[in-house]
Amino acid sequence: MAACALRRGLLSTVGKYNRKQSHILLTAADSGGAWDVFRPRLLCRSCGLTAAAASPGLLHHHQQRRFMSSRPEGKILETVGVFEAVKQHGKYETGQLFLHSVFGYRGIVLFPWHARLYDRDVTPPMSDSKPEPPGAHGSKEVKGKTHTYYQVLIDTRDCPHISQRSQTEAVTFLANHDDSRALYAIPGLDYVSHEDILPYHSTEQIPIQHELFERFLVYNPSKTPPFIARDTLKAWQEKNHPWLELSDVHRETTENIRVTVIPFYMGMREAQNSHVYWWRYCIRLENMGNEVVQLRERHWRIFSLSGTLETVRGRGVVGREPVLSKEQPAFQYSSHVSLQAPSGHMWGTFRIERTDGSHFDVRIPPFSLESNKDDKAPPAGYTF
Repeated sequence: MAACALRRGLLSTVGKYNRKQSHILLTAADSGGAWDVFRPRLLCRSCGLTAAAASPGLLHHHQQRRFMSSRPEGKILETVGVFEAVKQHGKYETGQLFLHSVFGYRGIVLFPWHARLYDRDVTPPMSDSKPEPPGAHGSKEVKGKTHTYYQVLIDTRDCPHISQRSQTEAVTFLANHDDSRALYAIPGLDYVSHEDILPYHSTEQIPIQHELFERFLVYNPSKTPPFIARDTLKAWQEKNHPWLELSDVHRETTENIRVTVIPFYMGMREAQNSHVYWWRYCIRLENMGNEVVQLRERHWRIFSLSGTLETVRGRGVVGREPVLSKEQPAFQYSSHVSLQAPSGHMWGTFRIERTDGSHFDVRIPPFSLESNKDDKAPPAGYTF
């Protein structure tokens, strides 16, 4: 079925969790920045579905995702391309254009990663389970299964409009500097799960605005997708593989709130005649239900191989207390931790508040902090 992918001048947030819905709609944002659902009214000639009466927008039929949108008044819609079939098997190739099914931004695939997914929502056979880290809560961790994630570029035009829901600087590294705490970030890079990719194609030769786009990719209309890796991308991937590498993903759901954690080892620095090991971890919270909730507190336990067990409590995360609703179901952020030992574990809980004022705790799945033997240098081939 032919269909049209639409771009907003300001991209709205995406909701994906009403699995029975079949309409995807992208519209322009209003100047107030408030997002609401509106009833579409016009028919799309391509697919027979409806579009907003006040805008030249079109809809796309899709079986599992529903795009939320703002009110149609005063919107300017602009076609960005045509949706493609979602891949149920195999992986997307370098140069694949996509919309993020949760956060709604436009992006392009740089290269895939094959991670081990430890999903605690799946009950493992006893033979497949492995023991908890010291002091962690109850259940067993399932045996990891291979899952595909992608290193992607985010369109910088969409970054301001996802900043309240997802950090756009998900890749950080240690600077080659005397200060062992100095961290730098490359903006507009993200890690995206296979099921979050909504592929589309475009006739534009530069469909994604990012300062690395033309350095990494070149348009070749004889290829599918028509954007192929330059030698600079291949060299950049090879040189920076150690600090970009994604290996483990941990996931657990409590009372319809799913927490996904991806840890990354960043390297070791010397400080006051001792070694300090650094990790970053990316966390996504997703509201899989219909109830509106708000994250109020975090409670971390950090175990180091040196034998220490640290407890950290605080309000919110990264200075925010995000609301998770059916229309805005997800929040994603990154943070960092350092140990004076080459390995350890982290786990904990998020305190979640319901609209009636009651609270419940959502488990953060235990995850390992494992170092590599090699010290990691700052990324090559990028100028700040």
